[in-house]
Amino acid sequence: MEIRPNAYAWRQVPDEIERRIEAGQHQPGMPIPAERRMAEELGVSIKTVRRAVGELRDEGVLETLPQKGTFVVDHQGG
Repeated sequence: MEIRPNAYAWRQVPDEIERRIEAGQHQPGMPIPAERRMAEELGVSIKTVRRAVGELRDEGVLETLPQKGTFVVDHQGG
């Protein structure tokens, strides 16, 4: 993904994570890449990735398990 100029990165990053989930790149029950790696891939700050992950966690799309990582929630498995 390339962050579009003149657009808010913090609005684009959660959309990109959801796009990757819908495309099957991030499977339910599986971890998403580490924040640092994702920030590098997307060309944004770690703070921006953390904000996006927090937003998706609040929406129930992701869950973070201490010392394990952040995972895609499996809405069909439970």
